Amino acid sequence: MRLMQGLMFDPLLDQLHFGLKQRGGVTLPLPEAFASKKTLRADGLIQSWLWKVPGFRRWRVTRLDLGQSLQVLNSVAYPDYTNDQPLMGVDLLWFGSRSKLVAVMDFQPLLQEKEYFDRHFNGLIELHSRYPDLNGDEIMRSFDPHIYFSPWLLFCRGGLELAEGTLPIAFNEFINCYWKLSEDVVKVPSRIPMIEVKQLQKNYDTYSSERDPAHGLFTSYFGKDWSNRYLREFLFPGSSI
Repeated sequence: MRLMQGLMFDPLLDQLHFGLKQRGGVTLPLPEAFASKKTLRADGLIQSWLWKVPGFRRWRVTRLDLGQSLQVLNSVAYPDYTNDQPLMGVDLLWFGSRSKLVAVMDFQPLLQEKEYFDRHFNGLIELHSRYPDLNGDEIMRSFDPHIYFSPWLLFCRGGLELAEGTLPIAFNEFINCYWKLSEDVVKVPSRIPMIEVKQLQKNYDTYSSERDPAHGLFTSYFGKDWSNRYLREFLFPGSSI
């Protein structure tokens, strides 16, 4: 069965939200303009959620619906400062008029060091080996793949078959793999001091806010003022600290 226009990533969004609720997550209030906003032109909508989950200081989710032009599901999880595990990043884009998928899923490391990878990335390494369709070696256009990305990044550009076939299964396994990592790390003390973890997460927000390719898109559809606020206050608030 082919996915309906406007619903490309909704099953994955529902799955993500269900998992957050299962693990004690609760949604936090957002300014009305961030929670849901219609586009200034065309018929589009952006929706956002901010979750407080045990073990995480914030977990944000964004769904952008621009019809056949573009569908986006984006999410980033920030562990508590007492936990030095990597952030979780998901960015899925579907260009319906061109039947083109771009998928990025990764455990985003705070450090690019072997000891850090050895502690936190065994699950993702195994997952990466089982999904050759998501092992694209194309150059990332907005970010340095050696900064806040792991060598086992799940990344691809593909079509409808990949979007409807491999991606939903891989997404489920990826999220479960991150939950497993979160369960395991609480059994072992963090090796990076809390104050350093806080600074590393802040550095992540600063780096990402300066290079976020979505900012231009948001500006064109929602206006400059809203887009600047959304970037600083919701997507990467650590960049303003």
